Amino acid sequence: MQEADQLEIYRLQAELCKALSESKRLRIISILRDGERTVSELVSLLELKQSNTSQHLGVLRGVGLITARRVGTTVYYRLADPKIGEACDIVHQVIASRLQNNRTLSRAMEKLT
Repeated sequence: MQEADQLEIYRLQAELCKALSESKRLRIISILRDGERTVSELVSLLELKQSNTSQHLGVLRGVGLITARRVGTTVYYRLADPKIGEACDIVHQVIASRLQNNRTLSRAMEKLT
């Protein structure tokens, strides 16, 4: 792979990670793992305003993490690829491991004092 291609892949990866840097968007991804949802369902589950929910959906859609289909006036959103949920699981596992290590270290430090 040429260096220019690699740089483009890193740029796209950074864009995707930027879209995932908002907790509300991560919640949307988590909800959509269970299947399609309408905007109104997401608004209710997230307890956000429709405009705010739509903004987050737009960001996720812009980087290709979710797709939409329209039936009449209703728009249904779903994950574009189930692997995004798996990627989020990996990040959760890393965080859980770090938290566990911090707890272990904290307990060890308490014993020293």
